[in-house]
Amino acid sequence: MTRFPKFALAAALALATVACQDPVDKAAKARIFSPEDPPKVVASAAEKLPPEDVADNPRVARRILSMDSAEVTERLGPHAFKATVTYEWTGAPGTVPTKLTETRTFRAGPGGVSGDFHGVLENSRDQGLEVMRVGGKVYARNRYGTFRQRLRDRGMAERTRAELTGAIRDLDALFRGRLLLSPQGTVTHEGRTAWRYNVTLGPEGNTGTTPAVLPALSEPKGGRDDTTKRRLAFFENRTPKSLTGEVLVDAETSVVLKTRLDGRITVPANDAGGAAELRMVLESALSEIGQDPKLQPPENFLPDADKPQGIADALDRFGIPRNKPEGATPGAGAAQPSDEPADEEGN
Repeated sequence: MTRFPKFALAAALALATVACQDPVDKAAKARIFSPEDPPKVVASAAEKLPPEDVADNPRVARRILSMDSAEVTERLGPHAFKATVTYEWTGAPGTVPTKLTETRTFRAGPGGVSGDFHGVLENSRDQGLEVMRVGGKVYARNRYGTFRQRLRDRGMAERTRAELTGAIRDLDALFRGRLLLSPQGTVTHEGRTAWRYNVTLGPEGNTGTTPAVLPALSEPKGGRDDTTKRRLAFFENRTPKSLTGEVLVDAETSVVLKTRLDGRITVPANDAGGAAELRMVLESALSEIGQDPKLQPPENFLPDADKPQGIADALDRFGIPRNKPEGATPGAGAAQPSDEPADEEGN
């Protein structure tokens, strides 16, 4: 080996030694090879939220009322949840009221945020959905459909879990965070001590949350359609008028155990439509606390399947031949009629 290659090798080793001692590199290595942080919800569940402070501390009140189902499971363990939500719209005199009733049921197994669960949503218009996560595998269907396994779930089950159990959070948001809770002592629910609060409509003001700063809405070139105008008019102009009920909060875990709320929201006449009123009634309760539901996957389900990427692919899937140019021959991979029924989920 000549002198020059020896010198180059020595220089490279010296540079490598210096690089290994660089504090930035050391910090990067420590970050890369450090244990993975637990899910955020686990840290949230460890936060102490004194239920006796709900009436005097808007931040604690909003935090408890908006608690996600994953955090509830981390704090409380296995449980069952059932809620009935009724919406009734009334408009100008002479118009027909519109009423919809939703029934939401949810069962959480052991394992915290990563455990098994089963949720069902049904309404009075014969619509609904059902989602299960058992052993890390997800199955879903519409109300009268067949379960389909969702290997590429991408968080759909977790979103459905949060939506099914978030009725009190949604009602609080519709009433602009104006749920005012007044302590009424303690009671017993499902063998647990709970703080009982009367609920009334509070004044406008501090809700204990920081308003989100959102970018301006993009306007469509042709203007908004009538349905979108009515929805935006409701959210922008809604005015809570009344609210009564009660909420029970677990003394040990600060989880809402039972809810009964009845409120009304009015919308003044505007360019999108006439004056209207929404009455919303919520009744919910947790039960079977600490009991393992021993969830099992559905006995019959369809396998996961790709969606056709276009019209031609959809025709191939159902065995409808394409129009080929004159003289062309079908490819070796031409699709055959599929025995598998179409995806019944509608999504």
